[in-house]
Amino acid sequence: MHPRWERYVISIVMLSSIKLAIDSYITKLDTSNIFVKMSVVVDFIFNFIFIAEMSIKTIALGLIMDQGSYLRDSWNQLDFFIVCSSILDMSLTGSDLEAMKILRILRTLRPLRIISNNEAMKLIVNALIMSINHILNVCLVIFFVFLIFAIMGVNFYSGKLQYCSVDKYLLHTQMDCEREGGSWKTVQHNFDDVGRGMMTLYIVASLEGWPEIMHTTLDITDVEHGPLKENKLHNMVFFVIFIMIGSFFFLNFFVGVLFMKFNQC
Repeated sequence: MHPRWERYVISIVMLSSIKLAIDSYITKLDTSNIFVKMSVVVDFIFNFIFIAEMSIKTIALGLIMDQGSYLRDSWNQLDFFIVCSSILDMSLTGSDLEAMKILRILRTLRPLRIISNNEAMKLIVNALIMSINHILNVCLVIFFVFLIFAIMGVNFYSGKLQYCSVDKYLLHTQMDCEREGGSWKTVQHNFDDVGRGMMTLYIVASLEGWPEIMHTTLDITDVEHGPLKENKLHNMVFFVIFIMIGSFFFLNFFVGVLFMKFNQC
């Protein structure tokens, strides 16, 4: 495809995408509003341009029978589907059918035509698609790593992340806490069971708020007992090892898989 033609089509698709974004601000306006009428006209213009582009490609390449025909390419099939949905949308303009809502939703697929008309973007998307199986394998390994650490967390911290709402460092039992008018609570992110443990590890792996979670484990004492300031500093080792393995190491796995498939493409 000629570079000028490619740039022209991409420009039209980008303008159409901007128009779709503007439409979101006028959806609640009355159909008699001037902006709504202009939007409908502009939409018709874009649709006719896309129909003309598809027709030109079909004449130049052939429809489907020959090798290299228009519909032999998966990206052209996507373009064909988007254009056909636009034609159907135009033909039903003014009707109140429920199917019209679905057709209008399909308009949001138009920005994908930028990818179908740009070889560099196609390369990136194809690399992502090719790497899906390998990414799923990495996800499975990560799941088992999270499961192992969650089980370890349950063994280390289950029932120990509790505190009194009044003075958590002075009142160490539920009885003392309730006697002073407080309530006995469990910290939000805990390891009381494997499910909660995996959710806590997910937060730790995101590197958002993990120091607070780690600090709560440094103060643990015993089951059903309140915290004691920096009672078990060695618990930080658990989180450091998990972050190194569960976050940094496997994040590089994802990048490695994508880089390998990108080179193959």
